[in-house]
Amino acid sequence: MSIQLFAKNNLQVSKITTKNYSTSFSLGVRMLHKKFQEPVYGIYGYVRYADEIVDTFHEYPQSAMLDEFIKETYLAIERKISTNPIIDSFQRIVHKYNIEQEHIDAFLNSMKMDLSHRDYDSALGEKYIYGSAEVVGLMCLRIFYYEDDLTYEKLKFYARKLGEAFQKVNFLRDIQSDYHERGRTYFNEILNGGFTETTKKEIEQNIENDFNEAYKGIKMLNKDARLGVYLAYKYYKKLFRKIQKTDPETIMDGRMRIPNRQKMYLLVNTWIKNAVNLI
Repeated sequence: MSIQLFAKNNLQVSKITTKNYSTSFSLGVRMLHKKFQEPVYGIYGYVRYADEIVDTFHEYPQSAMLDEFIKETYLAIERKISTNPIIDSFQRIVHKYNIEQEHIDAFLNSMKMDLSHRDYDSALGEKYIYGSAEVVGLMCLRIFYYEDDLTYEKLKFYARKLGEAFQKVNFLRDIQSDYHERGRTYFNEILNGGFTETTKKEIEQNIENDFNEAYKGIKMLNKDARLGVYLAYKYYKKLFRKIQKTDPETIMDGRMRIPNRQKMYLLVNTWIKNAVNLI
């Protein structure tokens, strides 16, 4: 009983972490079938903590702390327990849903890249996006289809495209803080030509293509997962449209956001479309 309580408490920490860091993502998770919610919270809490180390712990020994986080992750997976509630929740999800080791490795390698790279060319950018975002989508997809390898394999490409689209939108949304505060440039187009209207449109066309491919996969998801994923898709698509209408100078001045009233409209609209099978 005490171990069960320990595990339950740790999952609650992951859930609270998700709600505190992303109200939009939390709404999407709540639209998933209840059986999927806790494991997705477990994944998000874990990747959020790793991301915080490399993005915000500037006054602390980031490299050493990330190394400790990585070491504790692998040790927890081996032992099947950890006193770190976030890592413990994650390792339980890894074992229960058979999350591939290669996905964990790729994610942690991308976190390391954020401490050692500042300018990402095409090849490096693709590697980073795969590890920081695409594999997170694959982890969630494995949860949705942990007993259905055939469908999992069929939908992997689309899950990767959705993660890629989300991450690129994040890059555009956060370009001001990434460039000025962290000294990072994730887009090869910007490295070659600066952040101009021309390079912005080139980046946006690539994102549009990613969204179009991802949508094909969303329509194929089972009903227990589709609504939550579609809501996240709609939120990011709305944010993307706002970015498209904004000039590069304004984007560089601050972070783009979607007002809460628009988020609630998206929630209601998405729920209705899903209910009448119009997704």
